[in-house]
Amino acid sequence: MQVRRPVTRGFCAQLPANKQACNIENNYKKKPVIADGAAVVPERKVIRNPPQKEVVVVKPKPETVVIEICLDAEEANMEKRGTQESSGKDVHNSSSVLSASSKVACGSADVAKKGQIVDIDAGDVGNQLAAVEYVKDLYKFYKLAESSIQIHDYMNSQNQINENMRMILVDWLVEVHYVFKLSPETLYLAIQIIDRYLSAHLVQRKELQLVGITSMLLASKYEEIWAPTVNDLVSISERAYSKEHILGMEKSILAKLGWSLTGPTPYVFLVRFIKAAMADKEMENMAFFLTELGLMQYEMVKFSPSMLAASAVYAARCTLNKTPLWDETLDLHTGFCESQILDCAKQLVSFHSRSAEVKPNSVYRKYSASELCSVALLAPAKML
Repeated sequence: MQVRRPVTRGFCAQLPANKQACNIENNYKKKPVIADGAAVVPERKVIRNPPQKEVVVVKPKPETVVIEICLDAEEANMEKRGTQESSGKDVHNSSSVLSASSKVACGSADVAKKGQIVDIDAGDVGNQLAAVEYVKDLYKFYKLAESSIQIHDYMNSQNQINENMRMILVDWLVEVHYVFKLSPETLYLAIQIIDRYLSAHLVQRKELQLVGITSMLLASKYEEIWAPTVNDLVSISERAYSKEHILGMEKSILAKLGWSLTGPTPYVFLVRFIKAAMADKEMENMAFFLTELGLMQYEMVKFSPSMLAASAVYAARCTLNKTPLWDETLDLHTGFCESQILDCAKQLVSFHSRSAEVKPNSVYRKYSASELCSVALLAPAKML
């Protein structure tokens, strides 16, 4: 009978080799021997690789890491001054960009008094959202595009609605816009959609409010990040229309407009012209107040969006007694001279003089608030 060897024989045969490896490892772990107060490390036998050329590595000097910390306004100014004094370089951040814009605006006002054309975009060179490289071409395109959406006189073709009904509708939409805290672009676009639809389609009297609320819905979807829901609009119209009515009117408006909602409104031009006028907050609110008064009146439909905006800026400067009333910078950026906008500006001032008495007057109440500088309470421009 053949005797089989244990299966552990192969494993036990490896023990001498493992023991030798353990001895080498223990030699490294031996503690130093203290002799005459000095530590003596036992000599170790280490198998070394063949000698190689020594490579000298030069470590780079550590770079200074700057960490931005949000500070209070006063501390941030102290920190900014200290950094600029130490480094001698400009610090580009949002605060410095705004400060630069303010300094340029202040300096531009002095230059404007001398009758020179001011570079109104100089303070926004570092602001990517300002699109300084393209802004002039953009407004050239807006000027060309506004002629394609110019509203013609359509009220004579409407047999069930009139100018007063349209004014009441726009006044109500101003309140709706204020309640939902929507952006200004939404209000201007909604009114433009209403006029474009009414100029292309006969509307019954009972459907006029439906056209208005649906136009506000379309403008909100176009301009807002969070648009009001259809149910919100049903509620604010006191359930005069159902959800199906609004959705059906939405399809009708889009079909008549060819699904094209892109067009320059007076707001697009107004923000540019206010910048060209180097306006303060009071003048800015006055220009918006006069423009919204003009949006309510059907007789102002005949004016192009750019002319309405330029006239509002001119009327605002007249109301606040700004000097000069019109200069070369405004003439360049608006494309209108003073004589061209005089008639439109006079009509805006006349609307201002009657705004407290004429009903409805949501625009007057809106701009009577202190947060909008109470510009509606100021006396109209007597010179116009």
